[in-house]
Amino acid sequence: MIIKDLEELELMKKSADLVGRTLGEVSKALKPGVLAKDLDHIAEEYIRDNGGTPSFKNYNGYPATLCISINDVVVHGIPQTQVIKEGDIVSVDCGAFLNGYCGDYAYTFIIEPVDEKVRKLVKVTLESLYKGIEQAIAGNKTGDIGFAIQLYVERNGFSVVRELVGHGIGKAMHEYPQVPNYGKKGKGHLLEDGMVICIEPMINMGKKDVVFDESDGWTVRTKDHKPAAHFEHMVWINQKKSVILSTYNYIDEKWKVN
Repeated sequence: MIIKDLEELELMKKSADLVGRTLGEVSKALKPGVLAKDLDHIAEEYIRDNGGTPSFKNYNGYPATLCISINDVVVHGIPQTQVIKEGDIVSVDCGAFLNGYCGDYAYTFIIEPVDEKVRKLVKVTLESLYKGIEQAIAGNKTGDIGFAIQLYVERNGFSVVRELVGHGIGKAMHEYPQVPNYGKKGKGHLLEDGMVICIEPMINMGKKDVVFDESDGWTVRTKDHKPAAHFEHMVWINQKKSVILSTYNYIDEKWKVN
């Protein structure tokens, strides 16, 4: 199941593209004053109108199409009546099934103006994602990905969440193997030609510790309440060079991290 042939990869590109276009629609509506639940409605309507099914909604009881995680929420924030404000950073994680295959990835938006250290956190998180992707080639191991991410993040003064990791993806949203954002070179699961994995660094400004919200069963926050950022790409493993199946190209230019 974890090895995809070329026909399956083409189908996965389409599911990934639907997620990218959905994130693009969300980015058009994103602004101070908008409610998180309104962004969620836009995403669900767009996915369904384009022949897809939201993969997060009803997954183990999760009640929404998007995960919208603001400031000290690392991941799995449930979009409800939260108001997006100037100075926020907002992770939007989206998943969709199309033609039997799942797309799943995330982007963190900076709602200007923000503190320069917060801006650096978001930038370093995005850059660490690409450091990990460079190591996602057949013959390497998941520890090579995690090591590259962890080294880059910690050299920049931030910390890597341990409790949450990336994963394989295909006909199911979560497949083998797990892909931690920390680790040691040459350790972990072997990366094989034809795998598709989600690499998703979750990086904290302060300490690495997180807490799970018992009231809703989903929301994960930083223990010290300092901000966290989250980016995710879907990556096809092959012998020569990792290939990114997902795209941020649909996201409105004003939200591009630089």
